[in-house]
Amino acid sequence: MRRYLKEPFWQAILVLLISYALIEWGIAYIPPLFGVSSAPVPQSVVIQFMLTIAVAVLVWVSEKEERWKAFKRPIRDALVLPDRKRTRVALMVIFPLLVGFVTYDTVRPKVTAPAGIRAVHPAPPTQIDYRGEMVRIEGADNPLREEGRIEEAYEMGFEIYYRDCMPCHGDYLDGQGHYADGFSPTPLPLRGGSTIAQLTESYVFWRVAKGGPGLPREGNPWNSAMPAWEDFLTEEEVWAVTLFLYEQAGISPRTWEEH
Repeated sequence: MRRYLKEPFWQAILVLLISYALIEWGIAYIPPLFGVSSAPVPQSVVIQFMLTIAVAVLVWVSEKEERWKAFKRPIRDALVLPDRKRTRVALMVIFPLLVGFVTYDTVRPKVTAPAGIRAVHPAPPTQIDYRGEMVRIEGADNPLREEGRIEEAYEMGFEIYYRDCMPCHGDYLDGQGHYADGFSPTPLPLRGGSTIAQLTESYVFWRVAKGGPGLPREGNPWNSAMPAWEDFLTEEEVWAVTLFLYEQAGISPRTWEEH
C-alpha cells in the first residue's frame, strides 16, 4: 500500500477522490459547524470544481520529467505488460459498463419539479371581470377615497378583515394568523415595506378579488391558498377591506403617478 502511495499516478487518483468526496458531501456538513444553514451543491458546480482540480493535478504531475514518467508508468504497464492481461480484460468490461450507466442515467426520465421564474408581484391586467362587470385596474384609484367615505369604508373593511382575513393574515397584519402554519407558503405579512407598501390600491383590489386562482402564469408556481373573494364579497366590500389594510398598517398607498 505504501508503495502505491509513493507513485504519482495513485497520488493523483487519491487527490481526485478526496476532492470529490469533500465537494459532494463534505461541504454540506461544514456550515452547521458554524451555525449557518446549508444547501445541496449543484451538480454543475461539482463538475466545475472537479475539472479545475483535475487540471491542477495534471499540471503538478507534468511539472517534472521524472514525475511525468512515473505517472505514466502504471498506465503503460496495464496496457502493455503480458502479466497484466486480466487487468486489461477487467478494464475492457468495466469501462464500457460505466459509460453505459452514465449515459442511461443522463437520458432516463426523471420526476423533477419544472423550472420556472416566478414574479413576486406579477403585472396586473388593465381590467378584470367582476361578477359580469368590467372593473378597470390600470390607473384606477380607490373610489371610496374619492367619495370621501374613508371612515365608513374603514369600519366596513374592519369588519370584513376580522371576519374573513384575520385567521390567516393575523390580528397584527403580520401573516401570523391562527391558520398560518397550515399553509405552504404561509400568508403574506401586510405590514412593513415588502408587500402592499409597494403596490397601488387597485393592484391590491385585483389580488383580493381574484385570489390565488387568479394569478397569471408569471406568478406561478406560488400555490397561494387565498380564495377568490369576488365569490363572497361585493366590489364595494373589496375596496373597503383594501382601504382598511392601508389605514390599519399606517401605509400610504402608491399612486399611479409614481410609476
